[in-house]
Amino acid sequence: MVADGLVKRPTKVEKRPGNRPSIVLPSPRRLRRMLTELGPSFIKLGQLMSVRADLFPPEYIEELQKLQDQVPPHPFKTINPFIEDQLGRPLNRAFKWFDENAIASASIAQVYKAELHTGELVAVKVVRPGIAKLIRSDIRVMYYMAGKFEQTFELARVIGAKNVVKEFERSVFNELDMHIEAGSIEKFSRFYKHIQEICIPGVYWELTTKSILVMEFIPGVKVNQVAAIRKMGIDPKGIAMIGLRSLSRQLMEFGFVHADPHPGNTIVMPDGRVGLVDFGITAHLDEELMLQIARLFLGYAEHDYDLVMESLLDAGIIDEEVHDLRAFRNDLKEMSEPFYGRTLQTISVVDVYDQVIRLPQNLLLLLKTFIQTESLGKILGSDASILEVIRPYARAMLERGYDSGKMLRAMGRDAWTAGRLLRLAPKFFHDILKQTAQGKQRLELRHSGFDDISNRLEGWRHKVFFAAASWIKFLW
Repeated sequence: MVADGLVKRPTKVEKRPGNRPSIVLPSPRRLRRMLTELGPSFIKLGQLMSVRADLFPPEYIEELQKLQDQVPPHPFKTINPFIEDQLGRPLNRAFKWFDENAIASASIAQVYKAELHTGELVAVKVVRPGIAKLIRSDIRVMYYMAGKFEQTFELARVIGAKNVVKEFERSVFNELDMHIEAGSIEKFSRFYKHIQEICIPGVYWELTTKSILVMEFIPGVKVNQVAAIRKMGIDPKGIAMIGLRSLSRQLMEFGFVHADPHPGNTIVMPDGRVGLVDFGITAHLDEELMLQIARLFLGYAEHDYDLVMESLLDAGIIDEEVHDLRAFRNDLKEMSEPFYGRTLQTISVVDVYDQVIRLPQNLLLLLKTFIQTESLGKILGSDASILEVIRPYARAMLERGYDSGKMLRAMGRDAWTAGRLLRLAPKFFHDILKQTAQGKQRLELRHSGFDDISNRLEGWRHKVFFAAASWIKFLW
């Protein structure tokens, strides 16, 4: 049974009216190959599509997740003059030595190893020359194709093909700006300043431009090289726990998430620390969203479906017009129980896709990050679940969120807003009544939603309880 408002999404497209044939999409594998052949911009677009389980059928999501962001590096003879032009000096004046062989190459940039004249080893990330112009050209093609698809296919209109391209355009140009990435690195450095198990590279701002990022070189091996990790005398399962604790802190303490933790971006260092690199994709969480995620995790961990339901409603994941909340709660329990005790990587995208109504983009990005982190844990031989590791961090987040002083400050802001609205209300209602009397407006009064008031009041009761408990603890 599915409660009112909780509907499974169809994965097949019906035939259109008339004699027009049903929509035939390229097979998932063919689509992936086509995007790969079209080049860097389309690979990036495919990667964006792979986290939109709210838009695309599950078989396409699973195939697009295989897209590899690896492309042959630009020849160094074109990179050398580009770097010198960006830095405004010859390469040998900026660096003591510079390895001409790229140590990493992706669609947007490639990375080199070098040494400064002061002796520090650095990683030099260089945006591919001409990539911005190529992406702009590709995006024009994408908009054209999206428009044609929306004119032709019902599915493309439902998905909003142009909106997908618009979202891609925004994210990819952020990735092209090395100043933005350098700022993200500095922010993570401040957060992890007193956390010894994580290493964030330092940024050399005097050598960093919009197209070049020079940062501290992190020695070690990729996190998926298990044999090499063991050879260094390090327990791979311990590394997995470091990763899960790190993600928990990002979600519940920092409100800033490294949203692309694939093996190439996670380095196991010889001293047992974990180094994070490539901060091109990050996610910002405001305090309200952090509280919602904390409540959601705790609700699932403790089988508290009332808390889960309230969190999903507050986050906008389920429709607020669900009328029978009790039936919805029972359905939520029925569909969630099969997932308990399973780590995220053991849950098929198809399983989740059939249950979810919609997920905001920031939560989809977080879901992708959860799965990538737990998948790395599985590679390292760990069965630990983010759900269990994050529990104490979520509890601490809720305690901070419901701190009495913070709630009083929030109430003060709300009171100021309410007072301002009360001052404006007489003129507002006077104008409405005047326009109604003149026939310019029609006033229609209806009431609805009173059945849900008791549930809302119950939520406030919990918040007041937390505030009171905090004051008692403080006074004691």
